[in-house]
Amino acid sequence: MNETGGPRLSALKGRQVLADGVYEQIRTLIMNDGIAPGDRVNIDEVARELDVSGTPVREALARLESEGLVVRLPLRGYRVTELLSKAEVEDIYGLRLMLEPPSAARAASVMTDEWAAALEAEMASCPVAPEDDNYEDYKALSAHDARLHELILHIAGNSAVEQAFERTHCHLHFFRLAYNQTSGVAALSEHRELVDALVSGKPSLARKAMTNHLETARDRLTVRM
Repeated sequence: MNETGGPRLSALKGRQVLADGVYEQIRTLIMNDGIAPGDRVNIDEVARELDVSGTPVREALARLESEGLVVRLPLRGYRVTELLSKAEVEDIYGLRLMLEPPSAARAASVMTDEWAAALEAEMASCPVAPEDDNYEDYKALSAHDARLHELILHIAGNSAVEQAFERTHCHLHFFRLAYNQTSGVAALSEHRELVDALVSGKPSLARKAMTNHLETARDRLTVRM
């Protein structure tokens, strides 16, 4: 229940009674701090609010566990993971700074018209920053950010780096820290500079643009921690 006494979740009807629908509702609840970091997820309560059995709730929680948003407690269900610490944020960005700038340089060196069009299409998928500070508005920006970085790594052609990036689920965790900050406009501006550098086919420019973007994004997060 929320602070006003009403349900936090919307009951799912008909064909929506699927793990995907349950997963998205619980994910939204976590991102909006409807269940606070560290708190236990009450499976029976969630199932009751969604008007579903416990099975799709457990399936959704298993997916969220794979993303690092919840952890399983032996014989006690699940709890929401804590937010990343400043040291953890800096560690992840340290890894990204080792992997992504050289990948951006490599992507620029193999740039084609087709890859350039794919990058521009991704930029067009999120043309403006969200105006509000809730998950529904910001998840499009977060998804765009993840897709753009994944596309650059894919163009660079190093599958091991791609897989390492995907396994961190870093965008979800950074999103939990930053989605209510007014950084969307700055992030999109940095993406524009990064894509322009990549499309130019100049590795040194692409490396510099990626380094600048990652360092600035890191600083935006850590300055308030």
